[in-house]
Amino acid sequence: MIHGPASDAEIPEWISALGIDGLVDLHLHFLPKPVMDKVWAYFDQAEEHYGMAWPVYYRTSEEERVETLRSFGVRRFAPLVYPHKPGMAEWLTSWALEFAERVPDAVPTGTFYPEPSALSVVDNALRAGARCFKAHVQVGAYDPRDELLDGVWGALADAGVPVVVHCGHGPLKGAYTGLRLFEEILVRHPNLTLVLAHAGMPEIDFAFELARKYPRVYLDTTMVGVEFTLRGNPLPPDWTDLLAQFPDRVVLGTDFPNIPYSYATQLQAIAGWAADDRLGEPFLRAVLHDTPAKLLSV
Repeated sequence: MIHGPASDAEIPEWISALGIDGLVDLHLHFLPKPVMDKVWAYFDQAEEHYGMAWPVYYRTSEEERVETLRSFGVRRFAPLVYPHKPGMAEWLTSWALEFAERVPDAVPTGTFYPEPSALSVVDNALRAGARCFKAHVQVGAYDPRDELLDGVWGALADAGVPVVVHCGHGPLKGAYTGLRLFEEILVRHPNLTLVLAHAGMPEIDFAFELARKYPRVYLDTTMVGVEFTLRGNPLPPDWTDLLAQFPDRVVLGTDFPNIPYSYATQLQAIAGWAADDRLGEPFLRAVLHDTPAKLLSV
């Protein structure tokens, strides 16, 4: 039986026993302080928004959060940023690129929004070395099929740079959420390196259908299979069967710091899946290090 770390303090010893030199987290968040403060204020009202409390577990300063990740053994990570209105994407992308310059553990990232400058923002970020992008369809409340984004999807597909897309209906359904809607992007850009945030919850079965159709579709583990989300988003009965079909198409994501439980909790869930004889430690090494490291070119 494979057991995950019982606490954050046990993470370094656990990953060392797996034979990897650290974790590579492809889905977590660092944002400019005014934006992060607003995000945390939103979660403070989670009972009003979601009908349940959502206490942010790692509500500390930026410097402390970086050191916390290092203490876990997170070797590299993608600090994802995302706009919710026009005029934010270029600023957030510039901030994320600067953050990666001063925090060597961070991979340069970028974002975009359906506005006339979208393609130039992405092109400039790619030239500056961005190795991952975030698109938050639910928070941004935009149609990913907007013609202002067609060039963006094409540029990202051509560059082979992964884009983490939150297009699922969870935790709240949006006007343009839904994996079937987003598949229209993949039909036009089948070579897009797409990472489905939260494994596409709650449409996990269809997320694997997309992985089956499109060889550059991946799923991240963010908030998947933990008690907090299992209440409303149970895993498919054949969950480990699906994982066994795509063991190299699943990547570590956590949503740190904006999670209402410990970092170790997500690792415990992933370790539980690996208890299936078809998965085991090779699956863990792939999810926690090898596959996200390949996507982020680290």
